[in-house]
Amino acid sequence: MSEVRPERVSGRHQVNIGHLVMGVAFLGFFVNWALIQSSTLEAHDLRWLLPIPWVAAGAAGIIASAPRLRGSRD
Repeated sequence: MSEVRPERVSGRHQVNIGHLVMGVAFLGFFVNWALIQSSTLEAHDLRWLLPIPWVAAGAAGIIASAPRLRGSRD
């Protein structure tokens, strides 16, 4: 028989890391698109501009998963 874990009541819900990562990436690509459409940046700037959303999304995912890696708090 499996143990039933009591749920913690804290008023907060767990973060869905996949949704967070893809949301940050989408936001980053939107900002890139807006900067290029507004002529703030030009197309030759894409070489260094396109990796930024992926790096930011990865960092957000690592930061969001850090408390889970520590273990459960009792």
